[in-house]
Amino acid sequence: MSPAPRPNAPSPRRKTARQVPVDPTFQTKRSGKIPPVAAKKGRGFDPHTFLATIGEGRKLVLFPMRQAIFTQGDTADAVFYIQTGKVKLTVVSKTGKEATIGILGEGDFFGEGSLAGQALRMGSATAMTDCSILRIEKKAMMGALHREHEISDLFMAYLLARNIRYEEDLVDQLFNSSEKRLARILLLLAHFGKEGTPETVVPKISQETLAEMIGTTRSRVSFFMNRFRNLGFIDYNGGLEVHSSLLNVVLHD
Repeated sequence: MSPAPRPNAPSPRRKTARQVPVDPTFQTKRSGKIPPVAAKKGRGFDPHTFLATIGEGRKLVLFPMRQAIFTQGDTADAVFYIQTGKVKLTVVSKTGKEATIGILGEGDFFGEGSLAGQALRMGSATAMTDCSILRIEKKAMMGALHREHEISDLFMAYLLARNIRYEEDLVDQLFNSSEKRLARILLLLAHFGKEGTPETVVPKISQETLAEMIGTTRSRVSFFMNRFRNLGFIDYNGGLEVHSSLLNVVLHD
């Protein structure tokens, strides 16, 4: 006969399973698959994709040749990135004199003064050829620069290279002859000295614009252009073709 249960004995405790948080990578470590969270981090941020696609604060704008992209005095509220085409930057003095301060091409930024507190455009930008340009609103660009170090590094590298170019322009203006300055501008327009294959055909550009860029008269530019052609440094075959032999003018003392 079994003994009677004691009235004050505690009832046996029921065993329950304790819920332990599971490492989301536990199952995938053995299978070799990357979990969704890790995969998202692994992809990272691609600055080239950012500059090649539209999105929040970014839109693609097509500008036909000679159309103004922005004008001196306009509100500075965006940065521009050239996907294809050539853009001319100009500035007009209070007396109405216009000067060309730069010609930009594929992979170049412009309008970056808006990021430094520039309220109004200090100059104008005009399409020299049919252009495909990404317009990035100031807020979107500032956000990307703060969040993504890849686009920040790329943008900083561009600004440094452009600053070096301005210093070289100043030295060129102070110490070189107008003939050397013209030769250097033509080589830069043809992308000699940059990575990739040089573009021997320079976009259509007037002698007046070249004269503004090197600080001389149109007649002097015409004289040197004829001389370069006679020496075989350049050709006119439906466009201005620049040959590497023009480097001899720049390197010659």
